[in-house]
Amino acid sequence: MRLIRRNLDKDSSGSITLYPEEPEDMWHAYNLIRPSDILRASALRKVTTSTATGSTASQRVHTVLSITVDKIDFDPQESALHISGRVCEENKFVSVGAHHTLDLELHRNFTLFKAEWDSVALQTVQEACNPGEKAEIAAITLHDGLACICAVGEHVTVLRQRVEMSIPRKRGGNIEAHEKGLEKFYAAVTEAFLRLFDVEKLKAVLLGSPGFYAQKLRDYIFAYAEKSENKSLLRAKPKFIVEHTSSGHKHALNEALLSPAVKAKLADTRFAKEMEAVERFFRMIHTEEERAWYGGKEVAKAVEKGAVGTLLVCDSLFRSQSVRERKKWVGIKEEVERQGGEVLVLSSIHESGVRLDALGGVAAILTYPLADLDEDSDGEEND
Repeated sequence: MRLIRRNLDKDSSGSITLYPEEPEDMWHAYNLIRPSDILRASALRKVTTSTATGSTASQRVHTVLSITVDKIDFDPQESALHISGRVCEENKFVSVGAHHTLDLELHRNFTLFKAEWDSVALQTVQEACNPGEKAEIAAITLHDGLACICAVGEHVTVLRQRVEMSIPRKRGGNIEAHEKGLEKFYAAVTEAFLRLFDVEKLKAVLLGSPGFYAQKLRDYIFAYAEKSENKSLLRAKPKFIVEHTSSGHKHALNEALLSPAVKAKLADTRFAKEMEAVERFFRMIHTEEERAWYGGKEVAKAVEKGAVGTLLVCDSLFRSQSVRERKKWVGIKEEVERQGGEVLVLSSIHESGVRLDALGGVAAILTYPLADLDEDSDGEEND
């Protein structure tokens, strides 16, 4: 994402103009835009005109519209962001109050006006426009006749393609047909992988499966690379990591991402830091449960006591339709930072964020143990 213009007043109101450059930027935009914001972007609008004789003609025109946001729809698979609302500024093609849906596109500016740019929104802009070392991973989980090919970014894990193929069983000595079926399956997965990714730009390629499917896919890929003299693929051989997973489904990807080999490849990325923090929290639930708390009320109490060392919070809490709820979590985040704690905002569609979301979207690792945070405070004595 590129920052084009920033025009904020002392009361934190104002506008920021951004230029999305890659698909993951749409995820940042999705986290920025909220109902009641004003969004200005290019639009294609069907316009009907009448002539003096009473006949009508319709044409599609390119224009720039400003809408008051009502609804936000994000498709992570397509990185498509559709924003609906009512036109709030006069336009020669569209009257004020008319309903319109703006489709944000890559390589086209959009301007967002907010009554208040809080610290979370400003941090989202900063992270989008000043990315650190990125975690660009291709991941393939597979088992007999099924492969899920995923792109794992800093904030979004996207299933790019699912390959399914019927493979003959080995029953009745039908080993040759089974082996030919697997060969055809590996060929289809390899073709899809090479079409979807530029291996030279990837930090790692993760292959995960039960049994030996992942290892055999790796062998097939590099046999193909040697046969076709694909030098860039051969140079990428050290990037390929084979790990055991319980299945070939997408949800098994988290098992492989936690492997030491993958962590070593991604040690300098935010993605790895978040994964490690979530994994540490889940370990502490079993080993130091009074320092590992989750849930809104429990975490809020820990913050009040100044005990939070690391706050893990899902970005979905900052997308709440309730202004009061959003401000509550913005305030908790700022308070932890004021106390010197660390705050990690996790993507709700990343593997680590999905695990956190199952716990209510927020968790805390405390600097010292606290008991009974889950009990009602009515009976507590006043200091």
